[in-house]
Amino acid sequence: MVKAPKYKRILLKLSGEALMGEGQYGIDPDTIKRIAEEVEGLVKAGIEVGMVIGGGNIFRGAGLAEAGMDRVTGDHMGMLATVINALAMQDALEHRGIYARVMSAIKINQICEDYIRRRAVRHLEKGRVVIFAAGTGNPFFTTDSAASLRAVEIGADLLIKATKVDGVYTADPVKDASAQRYRTLDFDQVLDQRLAVMDATAIVMCRDYKMPLCVLNINKPGALMNALLGNEEGTFVR
Repeated sequence: MVKAPKYKRILLKLSGEALMGEGQYGIDPDTIKRIAEEVEGLVKAGIEVGMVIGGGNIFRGAGLAEAGMDRVTGDHMGMLATVINALAMQDALEHRGIYARVMSAIKINQICEDYIRRRAVRHLEKGRVVIFAAGTGNPFFTTDSAASLRAVEIGADLLIKATKVDGVYTADPVKDASAQRYRTLDFDQVLDQRLAVMDATAIVMCRDYKMPLCVLNINKPGALMNALLGNEEGTFVR
């Protein structure tokens, strides 16, 4: 008997760096195709998928602000970078026959839709993947915060933070061989121990609105589906 997914509607948060593959910049075609294939599997299993993708593979507003650029200008440029990534993901999904819509928090309606919550929920109900672009539409807020916000707004059952490691560790596993992976955490532990899961604003929103969070490795084939089937995968924060 095929096991049914435990979650009906999810919000998948990808960093822009996740699209680079082994490169140092931009979008790796093979990587975005592989991620689109994983998302296709979720959709065909009946899971409603929303996505938020960062823009760090193209532009980092906070980094240039430290070098002297106006922070608001830098953040606006970063929002545009997320739109580029969202359009690329939409194209990759549609090449696999999966309907997708990009919805932007800033007005850019010649290339994508404006974000309207009710319309986004309707797209999800029709089986379309909704890719939320341009963060929250406001400077000083990260795409982590945007992911938490959109997850709560659309009534997601789970927020997934897809990273390059298979969960949250007691220390950086690349630098510390003795680092141990947490199987489960609660939000107060994440905040008190300052664990690098998401920024504090995102974590507080998840905690206050009881949005469960799973941190997993997007480069591990089948990890997404494994988590959604309720199997042990990554780190769950509840």
